[in-house]
Amino acid sequence: MYPNEQARACHRALRVGIVSGLLFLLMAALGGPHDPAMAQEPPTPGQGVSGQLVVGSDPVEGVTIEVAGTSGADVATVETDDEGAWSVPLTSPDTYEISIDVDTLPDGVALADPERDSLTLPVREGQNRIIIFQLTDGEGSAEDEEDGFDFIGLDFKRLASLTVDGVRFGIVIGVMAMGLSLIFGVTGLINFAHGELVTFGAIMAWLFNAGWFRFPLLIAALCALVLAAVLGGGLELGLVRPLRRRRTSNIALIVVTIGLSEFLRSFYQVTFGPLPKSYRDYAIQREADLGLFAVTPKTLGIIAIGALAILLVALVLQRTRLGTAMRAVADNKDLAAASGIDVQRVVLHVWILGTVLAALGGILLGVTQKVEYDMGFKALLLMFAAVVVGGLGTAYGPLLGALLLGIVTQVSTLWFPTEFKFVFALLALILMLVFRPQGILGRRERVG
Repeated sequence: MYPNEQARACHRALRVGIVSGLLFLLMAALGGPHDPAMAQEPPTPGQGVSGQLVVGSDPVEGVTIEVAGTSGADVATVETDDEGAWSVPLTSPDTYEISIDVDTLPDGVALADPERDSLTLPVREGQNRIIIFQLTDGEGSAEDEEDGFDFIGLDFKRLASLTVDGVRFGIVIGVMAMGLSLIFGVTGLINFAHGELVTFGAIMAWLFNAGWFRFPLLIAALCALVLAAVLGGGLELGLVRPLRRRRTSNIALIVVTIGLSEFLRSFYQVTFGPLPKSYRDYAIQREADLGLFAVTPKTLGIIAIGALAILLVALVLQRTRLGTAMRAVADNKDLAAASGIDVQRVVLHVWILGTVLAALGGILLGVTQKVEYDMGFKALLLMFAAVVVGGLGTAYGPLLGALLLGIVTQVSTLWFPTEFKFVFALLALILMLVFRPQGILGRRERVG
């Protein structure tokens, strides 16, 4: 393998240097700004409640919102601004009652559900909850009923909007899950640190967009993806490959990825901080009414970017020599090596591609919600669910599984509280395991 011990030592030093240098860069970057002017900027709002009042695509200004704690004492009373937005920072976690003063609504505007003029919900430490009061006008309601959007109590317009949002959520989970499935399909390793690779992409994009730098989010995302590629290659060269050479079993490697996950998550918490942070771009957008459904421009952008990324991955797998080599190694590693394929090179490229997909999913997830140090860990269960539902080890199965789970989770909020939406995703996983354990695109295998 190596001509002499000096070459072996240089190769080891290079592997360790890649990983150590990348971690040092992240630690230095997240350690805090060195520009005194930047250091005195107000911090990103942490825990609190906020929202936006709109009718269709028109903001509703001057509406009074009251926020009270469980003791009954008012915490704050605010009015919506010219964009219909309002926000109340909270100093301590508690259960709060958020009420809208219907007397301050403009003429012709009312709550879609008059009984939902007050909402009671818990706010955890560092959490910023988005409150939605659905408004309507008399003319819009009548038109909806005449056009057949409201039938036997089912709001078809809201159903369509939730379905589009489910597609958006499913595509984000699908992009992340494709990376997880590719790594497993080629290497046979279940990477429990994949969630932290998702978080890495979101944090690095935040760093370039709102941390030390002020790049536009698109440029910041490209920089984050380059660093994610370096991280993926560094993990393969500096951690996984040396363990493989020592004939470490897959079970031991899984334990290593669990330890890596714990280390990276703690590292993010110390350097990035426990409070969620937002990108500077696309924080608040007004919904556009497209007739059948209402959607924000960033939702359409996320769907388009995610679909483009999936299409590019499909083209790589189907139309390039590297993709052919990946499929060959995934099917039979020994036969691929005997055919002249450089298996180690293919595995390296798979780790790079899987990490880039994870980072891209983290960036897209951070656009729709705040960036948190454990956001990837929270999404890991959904990624595994998407992989299992779609077909473990398949390239496109996780996408179908993620779309199914995304639509189920979002549409379920039409009838059930938002806090229970992930329960229905896991229920779909259980039903799939009962009736088709190999997944949507998986193949049956004989056991025994």
